[in-house]
Amino acid sequence: MTTTPPYADSRERLAIHAGNVLDVETGATLPDRTILVDDGRIEAVLTGDQAVPEGTPVLDLAGLTVLPGLIDTHSHLIGDIHGAEVPATTTSAAEEVLLGVRHARETIHAGFTTVRDVGPFRAFTDCALRDAIDRGDVEGPRMQCAGAYITAPWGGGEVVGLAHDIRLPEDLRFGVVTSPDEVRDRVRRLLIGGATVIKCIGTGAVLTKGGVPGAAELTEAELRVAVEEAASYGAFVAVHAHGSEGARRAIRAGARSVEHGSMLDRETIAMLVDSGTYLGVDLFDGEWALEAGDGLGWSADNMRKLRESMETGIAAFRWATEAGARITYSTDSGVYPHALVGSQFETYVRYGMSSLAAIRSATVVAAECLGWDDRVGTLRAGRLADLVAVDGDPLEDVSVLARPTVVLKGGRVVVDRRAAGG
Repeated sequence: MTTTPPYADSRERLAIHAGNVLDVETGATLPDRTILVDDGRIEAVLTGDQAVPEGTPVLDLAGLTVLPGLIDTHSHLIGDIHGAEVPATTTSAAEEVLLGVRHARETIHAGFTTVRDVGPFRAFTDCALRDAIDRGDVEGPRMQCAGAYITAPWGGGEVVGLAHDIRLPEDLRFGVVTSPDEVRDRVRRLLIGGATVIKCIGTGAVLTKGGVPGAAELTEAELRVAVEEAASYGAFVAVHAHGSEGARRAIRAGARSVEHGSMLDRETIAMLVDSGTYLGVDLFDGEWALEAGDGLGWSADNMRKLRESMETGIAAFRWATEAGARITYSTDSGVYPHALVGSQFETYVRYGMSSLAAIRSATVVAAECLGWDDRVGTLRAGRLADLVAVDGDPLEDVSVLARPTVVLKGGRVVVDRRAAGG
């Protein structure tokens, strides 16, 4: 006898009656709509005068505003949140994935039904978590997975901070490269091994011991090879780049997105706009870390880099918003507790983005960045029935997105806080 896994998408027909539907493409709020779902996908969005097929169960969300399931384009579900110790050296690969199971559940309960996981330190552990979610064995969002970081030796994606005579296992150094040929080899091995996006570390990192965030690390030739090889497998490349030189290399190489961009100048932002390269901006994690880092035992050097990158990052975000850059909701979850993934909407708005633009960054724009706009990011017919319902108008108060009332993935109710008493 076969049974349906407990967290699989629903195969049943369902009518979801919404008090309001937010059309994230136009910005219009549409009252009294019913979303008809069949086999985990949206069949139609009906107006109030259109009848629901007889016998269809109805989920009544009257009084709530419904919008597409949210998307985080820069997530790290595997392992514990960042601490003072060297990452991924005090836990086994199995423990890292089991921690990820908890983080995946927290993420989808926060309304994020899709994430782009841009790299664990232990190779392919993110792919293992994704596969368990896809089988319906555990609860979590849809995932694109990087498999590992492509990084220069002792770069922003290396495990550094151990004694120099300690030799790390291969799974902790899988993506370390020293030439374009090695980049091609690692990219191929990652994609054949199960990764669906490539993450390159183009500059130093804020929270890597000794790292210099503005320093370019991978060469333009190495980034170009990564883009070319990934394209052969139908995959995109995301490039971690705080500084302008690293970002410019990524843009010229054809990267899909630049991540962080906390030290970008106006000229580099103009290049982003002209090329159509997406920019993943994380700001809430820096605010959270500046408050919590000292208590967590983070080093004075890391705290200094956090303060500096936040100051320049806020300015870069304002410039990018004004210039019309394609900004995607990018949180760097794993720095802060995953249940807070929706907190950045308010941060975006506080630093100059409109509420609608902030919502679009986590829906339609994020879906386009992932190349998944044919399946998520909008409530069009044919899309997966991933949605959130919030109590209030997110265009008036975007902070309501931080704790959605109801979350559905593939037409299945993941959480309904009305039933739980809030």
